[in-house]
Amino acid sequence: MSEHVRTINNVVLVGLSGSGKSTVGRYLATRLNLPLYDTDALIEAEAGRNAADIFASEGEAAFRQRESAVLNTVLAMSPAVIATGGGIVTVPANTESIRKQSFVVWLDATTSAILTRITGHRQPRPLLQVENPYERLEHMRQKRASLYRGIADLHMLTDGIHANAVAVRIAMLLPPHLDQSTREPHE
Repeated sequence: MSEHVRTINNVVLVGLSGSGKSTVGRYLATRLNLPLYDTDALIEAEAGRNAADIFASEGEAAFRQRESAVLNTVLAMSPAVIATGGGIVTVPANTESIRKQSFVVWLDATTSAILTRITGHRQPRPLLQVENPYERLEHMRQKRASLYRGIADLHMLTDGIHANAVAVRIAMLLPPHLDQSTREPHE
């Protein structure tokens, strides 16, 4: 694959559901003085219902269409930190758009750590509403790992690390022009 010239204006967080994208995103956006756009939250706000309801009533394909539209909107609002849904990389056009404009961080955690994080979470994870969520998560991990690896500029393991510490590490490893921590906070 030939590499096109990249204009990197955003930090995009990818990874499985429960890997810490939304939480790390909040800390990172604050640290960099950039707005945070959480694609799942934006989809839910636009639809007036949660992701699980959208999946149940419209199906995964319709959710992915909504996700792609929201992604393109927020990528155009750069610079920003963007926390994506776990399956955003399953749509090739999404990975191409993200890769062209963003520094991509793959947040990764073990299946056990993810299940601990999402157990009892206020928002059900639509693709994990199955009899054996561990097995389903392992299957998703195997299926998506190469997609995350293929898009990521940085791979961060988050097991046992506080989200703020992950954000600090990411900020230290960003290209210099993305470190906005010295400018005035955004409005």
